[in-house]
Amino acid sequence: MAKPTAPLTELAREFGPHLNEIPAGGWHSESEQPAERLVQTHCCFCGQQCGIQLKVRDNTVIGFEPWEEFPFNRGMLCPKGVKRYLQANHRDRLLEPLMRSEHGFRRASWDEALDETARRLREIQAKYGKDSVAVFGGASLITEKAYLIGKLARLALGTRHVDYNGRLCMVSAGVAYKLVFDFDRSPIPWSDIAEADVIFVAGANIGECAPITTDYIWRARDHGARLIVADPRMTPICRNADLYLPVRPGTDLILLMSMLHVILRDGLEDRAFIAEHTTGFDAVAESVRAWDPRSAAEHTGVPPQSIETAARWFAEGPNSVALHAKGIEHQSKGVENVLALLNIVLATGHIGRRANGAAMITGQGNGQGGREHGQKCDQLPGARSIHDPAAREHVAKVWGIEPGELPEAGYTAQEIMNAIHAGEIKALFSLCFNPLVSLPQAEFTREALNKLEFFGIIDFFLSETAQHADIVLPGSLQEEEEGVTCNTEGRVIHIRKAVDPPAHARGDSEILCDLARRLGKGEYFPYRSTREIFDELREASRGGIADYYGITYERIDREYGVCWPCPSEDHPGSPRLVENGVSMFPDGKCRFQVTVPRESGDPTDASYPIYLTTGRVVSQYLSGTQTRRIGGLVAIYPEPKVEIHPQLAAAHGIADGDWVTVATRRDEITLRAMVVRTIRPDTVFIPYHWPGGQSANKLTHRTLDPRSKIPEFKVSACRIRKANGPGEDR
Repeated sequence: MAKPTAPLTELAREFGPHLNEIPAGGWHSESEQPAERLVQTHCCFCGQQCGIQLKVRDNTVIGFEPWEEFPFNRGMLCPKGVKRYLQANHRDRLLEPLMRSEHGFRRASWDEALDETARRLREIQAKYGKDSVAVFGGASLITEKAYLIGKLARLALGTRHVDYNGRLCMVSAGVAYKLVFDFDRSPIPWSDIAEADVIFVAGANIGECAPITTDYIWRARDHGARLIVADPRMTPICRNADLYLPVRPGTDLILLMSMLHVILRDGLEDRAFIAEHTTGFDAVAESVRAWDPRSAAEHTGVPPQSIETAARWFAEGPNSVALHAKGIEHQSKGVENVLALLNIVLATGHIGRRANGAAMITGQGNGQGGREHGQKCDQLPGARSIHDPAAREHVAKVWGIEPGELPEAGYTAQEIMNAIHAGEIKALFSLCFNPLVSLPQAEFTREALNKLEFFGIIDFFLSETAQHADIVLPGSLQEEEEGVTCNTEGRVIHIRKAVDPPAHARGDSEILCDLARRLGKGEYFPYRSTREIFDELREASRGGIADYYGITYERIDREYGVCWPCPSEDHPGSPRLVENGVSMFPDGKCRFQVTVPRESGDPTDASYPIYLTTGRVVSQYLSGTQTRRIGGLVAIYPEPKVEIHPQLAAAHGIADGDWVTVATRRDEITLRAMVVRTIRPDTVFIPYHWPGGQSANKLTHRTLDPRSKIPEFKVSACRIRKANGPGEDR
């Protein structure tokens, strides 16, 4: 039975005096009351983590100024960065703990809410066992919070089931880089992109998802660099591309294997690099033998000559960089896709020297740092494997426990939801994760949430998922706690605290430590500040792959960030990995990896003949919990639409602006059509930032990559029909 929820409008009336809290003296223009101070910090959206200066007056963020000295973005910001400060004073901001009653939510004191949370978690574990409780974290949190979540789950609760929403983002790339280089990070600084002669963008909508990265590409184009783009859609980055590869959804692996086929057939590989710096080449060479361009074209829809040209341009460089993101990663063979791209980079020797390499474009705010220090189900601080006895011993010593007290690896994010649905997991505690919008097959997620015996959540807005919770604890925005994040190029940066949380909201780290004390583990969570958490994190990561030991807040400020690994305070940091072709494996060699094409988990057929792919738009972020509350961003893209090619639209009698129903084997939704020539005729696209009847993830499926366990958001089979209106599901 569904849990009753109090609509946001009712909460707004109840908390009215607080939700539109006005600073002392009222609102004034900056000319009348200028900002009291500028706080140098970073944007809370996307993995670029651009530098920004927040204007503060009366403990309120009132605006921003560019931070031109910060080297990554040099003062430039995308629409989300320009508007990010506006969420702080939104009327939906959660300001007091909420507890569910038979009529919806009621206000509660912190003591009541936390005592009840601890009591219910202990009670459920006593009845069903430690692993009956799961913990969800978020990849947009400062790294100190990510570290705390892993420690809370494994030490305070003793459960092995802890994972995070970065599972929906970067894990396929992370697994692939680990297999090839023995580390999970882009091995190049972004400055290398600007100096490249050839840039190959595979499955990355850079113009909308990482807009500041386009500047690096345009700087390369200014000195004559060629740009190759592979994508089912002609995204904005394609407008200046020299070569566009219109790959059919789910066939990227065949395209990439065919490119390597051409490189080896024509003798364009770097034999000296392969012999000196790699292993496994012969098996990979044999695996691509069958994928000549004509055979590949039949599967991918990319003309054979285009495959030949792309392969030759990248191989002949002389300096080539490959960029990739969710387009090739959000698949049930996402790991193989990235491996195939890295095989091309290794075979051509375009790695280990300036202006050469491969880079993953991180999607979430702290998508890199958020997975390095313990909230990932199989990883301990320092990007250490939880299966490694030495890693377990090191972290246990830092935490003051025995290695045997650390649980083993648990379920990944979607697997946790599957186990909740199956009745195996009975309670969930979550921080800044909105799975009802973010996970595939949304109705399955809704059913699972309603089966929980207890659900507690920390967030700053009442997300769609939070409306299913038993207890909601009002937490903090990024600018309300000091900490660090790690940007897309591995640069650890400083998030300065700008303001205090409003009203009765509290810092997330303070809430987590208070809960740990009520769970009887307070002696392990004695922190009085996030700086103390970071100091412990530095020690816990010491000697690991993601070694932060030599990084301090003060050093970050002096140097505009420090790239890990950084094992000592006199170490320069590591902006470029795989220097001179040397990986982190004990023998220093990079590993070629064999890849094998296979069908999507939701193949097209006569009943569902069209490909559905999903993604972002420039003005929205992830599940939209933050950006859908910022009017200026909503105005740019007010509602999701179905992008559809004119040929496909004409075949179904659909015109631009008509209502169109998109149906998959799981559900259907009805949205307005956007008829465009920038998409394949066999494919439709829907952005995924909206909930309910507008949710693209009502349509997607729960097929997982077997190694990364990432859902296959980018490839679903669907059918479409013209509709008269939005229907009852809207």
